[in-house]
Amino acid sequence: MSTPELSTPEKSTTEETSVLRNYTPPELETLSLEVLPGGVVVLSIDRPDRMNSMTIRMFEEFGIVADALRDTGARAMILRGAGEKVFCAGFDLDEVGVLPSYGIREFLAFQEMATGGIAALRQSPFPIIAAIHGAAVGGGMALALAADIRLAAPTARFSAAFTRIGFSVGDLGTSWLLQRLIGPARTAELAFTARMVESDEAERIGLVNRIVPSADLMDEALTIAGQISANSPGGVRMSKRALHRNQEIGSYAAALELENRGQALLTRGSDMPEALSAFKEKRAPVFTGR
Repeated sequence: MSTPELSTPEKSTTEETSVLRNYTPPELETLSLEVLPGGVVVLSIDRPDRMNSMTIRMFEEFGIVADALRDTGARAMILRGAGEKVFCAGFDLDEVGVLPSYGIREFLAFQEMATGGIAALRQSPFPIIAAIHGAAVGGGMALALAADIRLAAPTARFSAAFTRIGFSVGDLGTSWLLQRLIGPARTAELAFTARMVESDEAERIGLVNRIVPSADLMDEALTIAGQISANSPGGVRMSKRALHRNQEIGSYAAALELENRGQALLTRGSDMPEALSAFKEKRAPVFTGR
């Protein structure tokens, strides 16, 4: 996989380099992981010969990657499909065929492992940017939904295709995440029809942040990752925590309580005072993440 060099904004500095703290590269079979300067990592679904389709091992490796990166000080992740044709075509049909032979407990154990892998990735403390080209179908769509930001090439296409193979849209977090992005009525239509959503419609209904020319997709993802990594590490991580937790909180008062606690914790670190001092002194802040 060839990845463009990361361009870091000149106005910011940080002690983070391409070497992450306490990072040991995991052994991966279905994914590939690349560490770039600025604490940015690129995670590729690496089965282009099988349309980057998912396997049981891949679900396990999502959790392995999340564990390997959690405490490293990574600043942002770009999630992509290897090759230029497909983001992720969903669960490999060769492996789907064995599922009916599972007993109830065996299937439930598989389901919890699969959903746990994607959930672990989504819950990573750093932002995740999905760079989507080609089809993101079924589980591939669920994986795209697990990202915080979605950039789409004009070739990107989405389908909640679960009902086509006898499953429901209640899989891999899709029923929860999709409604929060595009609303319950649009989600119902896509869930029941399993129709394909082209990139222009995906942008219009809020399924993706924006469409980017195919040749510029990774450059744009890297630009956003650079902008993220230029900011306070603690501030970004606490922001992601607040955004995620407040999707699950049912009251305004509870959301305020969470926000207040997070802001109070950030004043105990070094980055917030450093940012204020730098602003007053008209210089670039030096963030340490401490």
